[in-house]
Amino acid sequence: MPHPHNHLQHGPAAAGDPGWQAWSDAWTRHVPVLTGRTDLTVTVSPGAGGGAPACFYPDTGRIEVDATHIGAPDVANPRRAGHKRLVPAAYGLLVHEAAHAAHSRWRTPPGTPRVVAAVAELLEESRIEHRQRARRRGDRRWLRHTVTTLVAGDDVPVDDPWHAAYLAALLVARVDARILTTKDIKGVRAAVTTVLGRKRLLQLREVWRQAHSLDDADAAGMIDLAWRWCVILGIDPHRQPHTPVPDPGVFAGLLAQALADYLAHTAGLTPAQYRDQQNTLRHSAPTTWTRRDPTDAERAAARHLAARLRRARTHHTEPDTRPSPIPPGRLRTRHAITAQAQAAAGSTPTATPWQRRVQLPPPKPTLHLGVIVDASYSMHPYAAPMSSAGWILAHAAHANTAVTTTIAFGSRATLLVAPRQRPHQVLELTAAGGSSAFTDAVKLADQMLQLRQPGRLRMLAVVSDGDLPDIEPAQRLITTLHRTGCAVLWLRPADLTGHTFTDTTTLAVADPVQAVAQIADAAVTALEQA
Repeated sequence: MPHPHNHLQHGPAAAGDPGWQAWSDAWTRHVPVLTGRTDLTVTVSPGAGGGAPACFYPDTGRIEVDATHIGAPDVANPRRAGHKRLVPAAYGLLVHEAAHAAHSRWRTPPGTPRVVAAVAELLEESRIEHRQRARRRGDRRWLRHTVTTLVAGDDVPVDDPWHAAYLAALLVARVDARILTTKDIKGVRAAVTTVLGRKRLLQLREVWRQAHSLDDADAAGMIDLAWRWCVILGIDPHRQPHTPVPDPGVFAGLLAQALADYLAHTAGLTPAQYRDQQNTLRHSAPTTWTRRDPTDAERAAARHLAARLRRARTHHTEPDTRPSPIPPGRLRTRHAITAQAQAAAGSTPTATPWQRRVQLPPPKPTLHLGVIVDASYSMHPYAAPMSSAGWILAHAAHANTAVTTTIAFGSRATLLVAPRQRPHQVLELTAAGGSSAFTDAVKLADQMLQLRQPGRLRMLAVVSDGDLPDIEPAQRLITTLHRTGCAVLWLRPADLTGHTFTDTTTLAVADPVQAVAQIADAAVTALEQA
């Protein structure tokens, strides 16, 4: 998990941008109104903020705001009071950092364990906003806009006490700070309570409420409360001095879903729209990857696979009954009376009085197929065939109410084809670099297709040599999918050595094109046997 408070910085200043100098000057003149201090400067520039949306440098009295959250310099006139309504999130960032400048007057004592210092800084978030609101009640409006920029959707990747408490401190504590309302974070509170338990959440709440009452310079009090926080969570800072890190072999759970729902609601989006938006931002293809029109052979392959999937859905017939408006069959009295009444009323009868026995194909579940492609340098021969496979599978699935997605992984997970998408062109991936993002790719496929959710036909196909840097967490993710009923097909190049994972059906592939056929065959077989 990234450090939650990297907007409190002690490093060098960001370079100013002449195009944003008017904003920097206007907000520097305005910040004394927010803080009561006259020794502060504000820098607004793209990339400012030390890696965070905004930051405060206490040693130099400098506030930085990333201009990305404003947009363009001419979106508003920063010298006019009404400009803040046009950039509420960016202005809220300025107010938040001004609250730090006005009220974060304590420093972490030397020798404090890192986990204790992190908790103290975490508690400081709602404390300074509580103090700012008490001093300037109107600032609450802008601080509410800021919460969504200070909390990231991937801040709680696992359901454990540490991350549940982290989410509680950032969102639930802001209710007691009177920035958010209980209604705002209803789902978040429920998820946190499920993970922590009601008793432990109440104990943590008592800690942050005491933090809200501390003096701005009470470093000892903040550190004492941070120690209490660790004790409540069962953390011994002497034995575990560093902040806990998420287990990469565990899927996201209730906390991540609740946070995503909260962020989607505040953005005015549905959870699905928010998820698609975030996936586009985080997993879009590099600009160096090219697109091309599909070939005639690829179009033919998509039609052929679509026909095979269609036949697989009707492969076996079973005895069933079907309603009919005419005999033969068994008469259904109620429907016969309805048909007579419709005819007497002068309308066309729609009732079906007869029921006959027929041979019908059984209802088949929707196939959810995820394909994960290794984009490391050793898998270069498979780049072009698997690029074609993503396009072929998407078009064949669209014609058969199936859902498929194709994801490449190298140093990062890249979305080639999103679920229910029918791409017009083939996105050609480039195989280069390492393979460190396999676990991210599996989690992305699970998020998009709900591969762990029972009651549906699910399959994950992986094309890789298995030479991964994170074997153990990768195996645990695969085992989790296997135990929930998701079949995992692993296609490994026959000429490459690598790790063989358990709980998978592993096949050696001699020809890259053969991998596409193996995935198609597995999808057809899964539908036939469903």
